[in-house]
Amino acid sequence: MAIKSDASDIRISAEIVKSLRPGIDRVSKEVIQEIQTRIPEYARPSDEVYIKVVRTAVEQAIDGFLDRMENPDAPWDPEPFRLIGRGEAAEGRNLEPLQTAMRLGARVGWRRLTEIAEPLGLSPHSLYDLGEAIFIYLDQLADAAAEGFDEARAHAAGEMERRRHRLLDLLLSQPPASGEAIADLAKAAGWRLPKTVACVALDEGHGTYRTPSLPPDVLTGLERRNPCLLVPDPSGPGQAQTLEQALRGWKAVVGPAVPLAGAAASLRWATEALSLARRGVLPKGLLRCSEHMATLVVFKDEELVSALAEVRLAPLAHLRPTQQDRLAETLLAWLRYGRGAGEVAARLHVHPQTVRYRLRQLEELYGEQLADPDIRFELEIVLRARQSLMTGTA
Repeated sequence: MAIKSDASDIRISAEIVKSLRPGIDRVSKEVIQEIQTRIPEYARPSDEVYIKVVRTAVEQAIDGFLDRMENPDAPWDPEPFRLIGRGEAAEGRNLEPLQTAMRLGARVGWRRLTEIAEPLGLSPHSLYDLGEAIFIYLDQLADAAAEGFDEARAHAAGEMERRRHRLLDLLLSQPPASGEAIADLAKAAGWRLPKTVACVALDEGHGTYRTPSLPPDVLTGLERRNPCLLVPDPSGPGQAQTLEQALRGWKAVVGPAVPLAGAAASLRWATEALSLARRGVLPKGLLRCSEHMATLVVFKDEELVSALAEVRLAPLAHLRPTQQDRLAETLLAWLRYGRGAGEVAARLHVHPQTVRYRLRQLEELYGEQLADPDIRFELEIVLRARQSLMTGTA
């Protein structure tokens, strides 16, 4: 026997279909009762509106089936059943309860319609065709409901994504948006308000063009003119490792952790650090502002640092570039790590006697200036900036 793919392939006498219609009300009631008794998701005895929705859906399904049997060549509109699928998505369910209800309704309907049809003199073959038509029709209803469900879920996901993009814009706005506005939009976007956040500035041109696989609570702004992320509670368990794994292949900078209202400041610092990384002042890869704060402070006003360097490094200006480099390196190590020649020599990987010789030169060049704590502080600032520009390290 050929397998029929469509209920319209099955021909049942129009007279028989008309004879079945008077018993449809009883069939509908029994189907509804069975569904509400056996499927908890549809059991809402006190909700008159919902009961009416279920009743309408069952009656539409049964009437639609008989209409197709009576006029098999008439066009069929699946929209009411797509609407049912959308309703399931809106209720926050998956399709399993609906599919169970459809199978249950088909079995009850088949049983009752057969009881009605038998006295009409239907042959066993006609009864078989009736059952086959019911279950083919059931598949078509299920397909239509699944289409509506998928459409609704896709629309809801798109709407949620749009809300999250608006929320990110709001959090990064200057001046800051009101806490009430942020809380309202966060609730609509399904985003829990964290105590602290960190923004991540992304350099798309140096990434792998692979969309990062991020936790669902991370707000993404990959389509912004300057791509960025907003990470809630960045110091939480496993957050650092998760972020590092997600951003493998990207040049990115994680801004400092700040209260939610300071998100824009975190992004500003991350963006400035990313700019320094592009220039080679900071190393490549995934950086964290918290590990390079001194460099960020030093380069906050480069013109001022340059002016200070011109004054504080003037004693070295008449020397050859190689001499300047050696003495600047030694002086910075002396300022950073202590005044013992042995400690400085260990840091620079040179002989202590070499360090002593250089330190004597520096004392001759700077004289009493090296005894002034303010001048030593300013020297360390300009020497750190010089080293960063030359080596690309913080």
